[in-house]
Amino acid sequence: MISVSFSWPVCIILLAPLTPSYALYFHIGEIEKKCFIEEIPDETMVIGKYRTQLWDKQTGSFLPSTPGLGMHVEIKDPDTKIVLSRQYGSDGRFTFTSHTPGEHQICLHSNSTKMALFAGGKLRVHLDIQVGEHTNNYPEIAAKDKLTELQLRVRQLLDQVEQIQKEQNYQRYREERFRMTSESTNQRVLWWSIAQTLILIITGVWQMRHLKSFFEAKKLV
Repeated sequence: MISVSFSWPVCIILLAPLTPSYALYFHIGEIEKKCFIEEIPDETMVIGKYRTQLWDKQTGSFLPSTPGLGMHVEIKDPDTKIVLSRQYGSDGRFTFTSHTPGEHQICLHSNSTKMALFAGGKLRVHLDIQVGEHTNNYPEIAAKDKLTELQLRVRQLLDQVEQIQKEQNYQRYREERFRMTSESTNQRVLWWSIAQTLILIITGVWQMRHLKSFFEAKKLV
């Protein structure tokens, strides 16, 4: 987005294997976009919750947003395909399931163009993202399936084991891609070295023939 009122997206890398659930807040201006990169295994559910606050000059603090303010959420998979693109209110909840392992881009920006809503020039967004088994509401599951405390704990352990397996598969996927990239780079370096050697040999042969022709023309040999 190249315009006076637009700004370049700011990307923050957040590693999903290390932080399956995190909460943060950030500030944005009118139509400014903030993007986050989340590494997610395949077939993993992600739930994001957010709420917004507007800066109030009179009180000098952030207050709950006005009803007319909303947020647009856009999510892209590692192949830059749009997984989710939807407008929400000032407080919202979005959910998606990854089908491709890798870096997913989560972008948020205000869907309002009314300057009155941004009189203070600041909008604070509180964002909470949960990945994998952290998305499960176990009290609700226990009440729905009528599980005992022991059965619920077993269910939690099974979900954790499943998520660990997904994380391990994703790490193997990353290692395989890294190995392929390293092998490709090493092969290119090898061919480049061979090409340099051939160029030097050809240049040396050409110089020798040129000098020989020069000496013969001058009758020095």
